[in-house]
Amino acid sequence: MKKDKKLIIIGTGETADIAFEYFTYDSEYEVVGYAASEVLIRDNQYNGLPVYPFEKLLDYFTPKEVKLYIAISYVKLNRVRKKLFLQAKDMGFTCANYISSRAFLWRNVEMGENNFIFENNVIQHKVKLGNNIILWSGNHIGHQTRIEDHVYITSHCVISGFCTIGESSFIGVNSTFNDTIILGKDNIVGSGALIVKNTEDGKLMIGSPAKPALKTSYETFKVNPEEI
Repeated sequence: MKKDKKLIIIGTGETADIAFEYFTYDSEYEVVGYAASEVLIRDNQYNGLPVYPFEKLLDYFTPKEVKLYIAISYVKLNRVRKKLFLQAKDMGFTCANYISSRAFLWRNVEMGENNFIFENNVIQHKVKLGNNIILWSGNHIGHQTRIEDHVYITSHCVISGFCTIGESSFIGVNSTFNDTIILGKDNIVGSGALIVKNTEDGKLMIGSPAKPALKTSYETFKVNPEEI
């Protein structure tokens, strides 16, 4: 595969290491370096490549030279990834998508930026993916479903047709959604949960059929709901 695009990965943890592997061996991007918040940099290299201060990226690259990928997991209910994504956009950078060559996307799927789609995902007719979404391996996203920005979906989840997955939500392994479900923003869906009814914002949904737990998602992730 021709490497005709250059990429800076934001982050130097496990998610960044995985992103390097997939972008390097299954995309047209050449990873030329990493970036992290200046106060967090402990070494000037990672995986043999330079580490740049994120806040000063414009001193090293123009937005025309490189694209970025924000390689941060679901820390603080996706707030850290969201904050860095918005800062990157404010600096004028475009963020790259990674789509596994072993994923299936129907021809009219729409998506924004900074999405990472692992192998064996099936994404059907007229699905709309927002920005800054992680879809780990082996999920089914049904026709005309919409996934909003900054969502993290783990593995082997079945989201049926005409659903809406609210912003910044976390979807646990082996969870299942009936058709036309609207999941509120900032929801956590526990592993194996069966979602049969619409949910309000900030809920932790557990069980089959799922019900709200006593704790909110904000308490579970120790995050202020107004935090960016």
